[in-house]
Amino acid sequence: MALLLLLLLTSLLSQIGHCAYVNVGIVNGSEVKAHSRPYIVSVQQNKTHICGGFLVTENLVMTAAHCWNPGTKLTVVLGAHDLKKDRSTFTRTEVKLYHIHPMYDSKTLFSDIMLLQLNKTIKKTKHISWISIPKKQNQDVKAKQVCSIAGWGRQSNNSRTSDRLMEVDVNIMDTKFCKLSWKDQFSISSMVCTNGHGGFLEGDSGGPLVCKNTAVGIISFYNPKKDKKTQLPYVYTKISKYLSWIKCISGQIK
Repeated sequence: MALLLLLLLTSLLSQIGHCAYVNVGIVNGSEVKAHSRPYIVSVQQNKTHICGGFLVTENLVMTAAHCWNPGTKLTVVLGAHDLKKDRSTFTRTEVKLYHIHPMYDSKTLFSDIMLLQLNKTIKKTKHISWISIPKKQNQDVKAKQVCSIAGWGRQSNNSRTSDRLMEVDVNIMDTKFCKLSWKDQFSISSMVCTNGHGGFLEGDSGGPLVCKNTAVGIISFYNPKKDKKTQLPYVYTKISKYLSWIKCISGQIK
């Protein structure tokens, strides 16, 4: 199914100038120090990694809305570093409820944010914890700062997904320049973008964009170019835009 989706997207890309690739791995990354990012989770379907995600409370995982299709059942793997070798030590948890933002648009990927309510409360351990998110509604993500992303996705278009968690630094761009590149597919008020040496590919959607130990964005989509000089910026959902909704959902959970 994933291969079919990728082939369909490739076909569309040849016909539409700025068609976005979604459900996207770490480009030019290096292996993370094991368990140094205890908030990172693997979102899986049929025990196969499909997306990234991150713990924001003891029972909520934040990820991208496009990582789930109605009718499918997802599980979340916490405390993992090597998805092939850590099976005896990581925790697999079922998803109780899927909270997709009511304004999510699967065609434009606007409001590409989802909260996975876990079926049990997670306790902090040396391998599992949650990460802070912005506290101020619509808080800006300052341009020119160096932040980071991490995930188990592909490291190149021709490679398979990584067994071990990888990370790379990225540069925050001015949203005005992103708007010039993506035009109507980019929303200045609800998206963030990065460029530079690092990026993401298939398998990392839903992972966090981390600046100063705070998750400020969610990996959403990109547009690969054969010529690196024409590579469009990588795009993320801006978390602070949705703080009211996030607080509403978290407040309903007892």
